[in-house]
Amino acid sequence: MPRAWKSPVTLRDTAPTSSAQQQVLPFAEPALLAKPLSVTPTQVRRLWFCIWLSNLPLEACQASDEALAIVEDQHGIHRVLQADSVAAAAGIMPGQSANAALALLPALRLEERSLVREQQVLEALATWLEQFSSFVSIAGKDVLLLEIAGSLRLFGGLSNLRRQVSQGLGAQGFSAAMAIAPTPLAATWLARAGRRVCIRAEENLGPALRKLPLDCLDWPAGQRESLAGMGIASIGDCLRLPRGGFARRFGAERLLELDRALGHLPDPRDSWRAPERFCADYEMTEEQSDSELLLHICRELLLSHEQFLLLRQLGTQRLCFSFFHLKSTATELRLGSAFADRSQERWFDLLKIRFETLRLPEPVIAVRLRSGLSQPLQAETARLCFDNKAGNERRRYSIAQLAERLVARIGEQSVNALTMVAEHRPEYAWKVQNPLSDWSASTLTTRDSIKRPLWMLPEPALLPADSGYPLHKGCRLTLLEGPERLETGWWDEQSISRDYYTAVNDAGIRLWIFRNRQRTPNWYLHGIFG
Repeated sequence: MPRAWKSPVTLRDTAPTSSAQQQVLPFAEPALLAKPLSVTPTQVRRLWFCIWLSNLPLEACQASDEALAIVEDQHGIHRVLQADSVAAAAGIMPGQSANAALALLPALRLEERSLVREQQVLEALATWLEQFSSFVSIAGKDVLLLEIAGSLRLFGGLSNLRRQVSQGLGAQGFSAAMAIAPTPLAATWLARAGRRVCIRAEENLGPALRKLPLDCLDWPAGQRESLAGMGIASIGDCLRLPRGGFARRFGAERLLELDRALGHLPDPRDSWRAPERFCADYEMTEEQSDSELLLHICRELLLSHEQFLLLRQLGTQRLCFSFFHLKSTATELRLGSAFADRSQERWFDLLKIRFETLRLPEPVIAVRLRSGLSQPLQAETARLCFDNKAGNERRRYSIAQLAERLVARIGEQSVNALTMVAEHRPEYAWKVQNPLSDWSASTLTTRDSIKRPLWMLPEPALLPADSGYPLHKGCRLTLLEGPERLETGWWDEQSISRDYYTAVNDAGIRLWIFRNRQRTPNWYLHGIFG
């Protein structure tokens, strides 16, 4: 299949979502002291897992067979920021101008750096990482932090957790440097320095951090150059400087960062919270009208939607696909489900049915999937099946799935469901409703002692009688059950007073009949049992 699309992003042509909610930790900024700060250790031990995506500008772009380089504007000149392995083998290096890079490799594909795209990728990864921790933080333009102290037992230990995160990132096409430490800054600095380590005790932080070079700090370049000019090459060298003089020359904030990294001060972080309603786009590099290709794109969006709901144990009853065109307004395709569901297979079956009749005015340049309001997922125990043989698997559809497929095929206006009404008069004891609203309320359930036919006549039909016994098609009916007396409705001038019976004719068909008590005592046919 041709590579004619880009990977899905969370939003389309908008700034990154600001959905983080701060978890406030106990923190009171003390006055700057002349000696290293110390705090009484708390009983709650935290463990921070840092993921540093050093190649995020490059990996945020869709990979292709072409050589790729990311450029950004530096003082009016587009210079190479990062280059992939193919471009690097041709001699293209960071810092080169775009013209020089094209002179070395004319077939080079240049992409301008997009901070919005990188933030969107970070948000998508943060959402994915929520399966490993309840506290995920976007700590910078290329840094993600997880607090994993409470997740170790769930995932079978630190090694298993780290392996699952590493394999998951690799499967999504991202290379990351990872480190684990008791403080978020220490984990970040260790990851930036390329130290794949795990430090679990705070007393081991000092020896590990002292050896790190200044390049791993996210400090302004001017400050790092000043420190280098003084012969300061590592964090340990910074810690040996007089605290008062260091704070006056480089700012109190830098000194406080060192204290936070060593665990002398608390370091509160913002916890990422993904939106509760799913919205994702799939943008293509060129217009497409191939139905198979568009269905493939929709399937990938549905897979992302399923993962989104799976992490939250939620489902939804409504989905909306928007197909964007360059000149025409977007074409919308709405799907509905009788029950809240997340299965991409079920939604894709409904989508294929609707797609057969979908008419697109123009080729499509982007596809958006939006979900409706999410609901708690009602799980139920599956049935064990021992008689299915390989190759003979049969798909069974419930009545709710049948309603969904009929709605997808012929529209909501042509399919109705029935629901019971708290009313004794048979004419008013039911009503029609949308089959995709709430299927649990659409089932016709009555008490076991009360039997009602599913086929009710619009109006009761008068039956002839012979010596007081009702006739049906010239044959005398045999009464099986009854009478069941219904006498109600006096408050709205539609009162009834009837004795209902279950009868059977010569053909064995069961009928629901009644005899009036107030007016002329005639027999009427009101329903037929299945």
